[in-house]
Amino acid sequence: MTIKIYNTMTRQKEVFNPITPGEVKMYACGPTVYNYFHIGNARTFIVFDTIRRYLEYRGYKVKFIQNFTDIDDKLIRRANEEGTTVKEVAEKYIKEYYKDADGLKIKRATVNPRATEFIGEIIAFVKDLVDKGYAYVVDGDVYFDTTKFKEYGKLSHQSIEDLEAGARIEIDERKRNPMDFALWKAKKEGEPAWESPWGEGRPGWHIECSTMACSLLGETIDIHGGGADLIFPHHENEIAQSEARNGKPFANYWMHVAYLNVNNQKMSKSLNNFFTAREILEKYDAEVVRLFMLSGHYRNPINFSIELLDQAKAALERLYNAIANLEHVIETSEDRELTAEELEFFNRLDSFRERYIEVMDDDFNTADGISVIFDLVREVNTNIKEGSPKKLAQKALDLIRELGSPLGILEKSTKGSLDEEIERLIEERQKARKEKNYALADKIRDQLKEMGIILEDTPQGVRWKRI
Repeated sequence: MTIKIYNTMTRQKEVFNPITPGEVKMYACGPTVYNYFHIGNARTFIVFDTIRRYLEYRGYKVKFIQNFTDIDDKLIRRANEEGTTVKEVAEKYIKEYYKDADGLKIKRATVNPRATEFIGEIIAFVKDLVDKGYAYVVDGDVYFDTTKFKEYGKLSHQSIEDLEAGARIEIDERKRNPMDFALWKAKKEGEPAWESPWGEGRPGWHIECSTMACSLLGETIDIHGGGADLIFPHHENEIAQSEARNGKPFANYWMHVAYLNVNNQKMSKSLNNFFTAREILEKYDAEVVRLFMLSGHYRNPINFSIELLDQAKAALERLYNAIANLEHVIETSEDRELTAEELEFFNRLDSFRERYIEVMDDDFNTADGISVIFDLVREVNTNIKEGSPKKLAQKALDLIRELGSPLGILEKSTKGSLDEEIERLIEERQKARKEKNYALADKIRDQLKEMGIILEDTPQGVRWKRI
């Protein structure tokens, strides 16, 4: 199998060769658990869930790590605001994360490590950097000396001078260089702290991921990823401290998910266009959200709007209508031999799987993968009708569900719910006819026809059947 991945480090697509054949070690930066996660986070989480699912679909055994940052300035601030402890804030929002991630059909990671569970390993990591001359201590704080790591800036493809010019740097006279970053922070009043060789304190943000990735996956991992906003400084700093300590590449492939805008603007609370994943899940099914999020390539920014979500909902309904029609054929048709024409289509179905794998192998192109599914459904609707052989309908149904599975869609049963929706629309049409609103009645009839349903007016009332 030849999967290609766009590597942020080299800025080109590369053939994916895992360290251990048949196995993938993958680390994706998870949430800082001080609040509900928003739809921009949701896109990143869904993308890496899909990449993990697809790698498994292609036969790899994936060890997928996604961390929880459970000690951080934001958690400390939230705990002070709520008059509670950092640990209680973290516990609350880890539970809320799982609720929303499960709601989005995001598979549980192999391990969800918490930074506070790795304090001993973090201290050992920082101590090694100090001993090797890559870090220095000032009043209980420990900083990484970026000038000592000659390749600093290689992920963001900028020199230290460029980074200094473009970054908002906290002025700290105690740092040797403006770009140096904290590995360990000395204790402040009211903050959680742990004993260390440099006095009581807590870890800096960047060191947490390096330590957890190294502890759980090894000194070099296959894939490391996150949102595009993490390229600098977070991932740049992870590379510097990890490679300075271990003398090996930290990750062989770096993957980053582009931004999500809302109504063509950056999402922000001040613009009142800020949505949490939970708010969206209250109104839309998880598969609608996933179909929308995966309808653009992960490296391209996408625009979020309610109108676009509604379009994704309608598109998903078309796919499920096809599934319901196939299930109906399977239930009602005979298990007869295929005609020559049916056999040709039966054999041609495999070509859709081949096309799907071809586009998904090319840097996980979910947009084109979804297009293949719609092409498949279009041909199925044309070639499989009531009375088609059961064997043909079953193969088509299995294939549609198979191609949807890596994307986390088309996995639900259509029993009951779709029939209820059809009955509801028929009742609405009957009501419109009684009120002589023939335009609405015709519109509903057309809508039902698009769903693969035709109506028959009989003396006993309206009956419906699948086309």
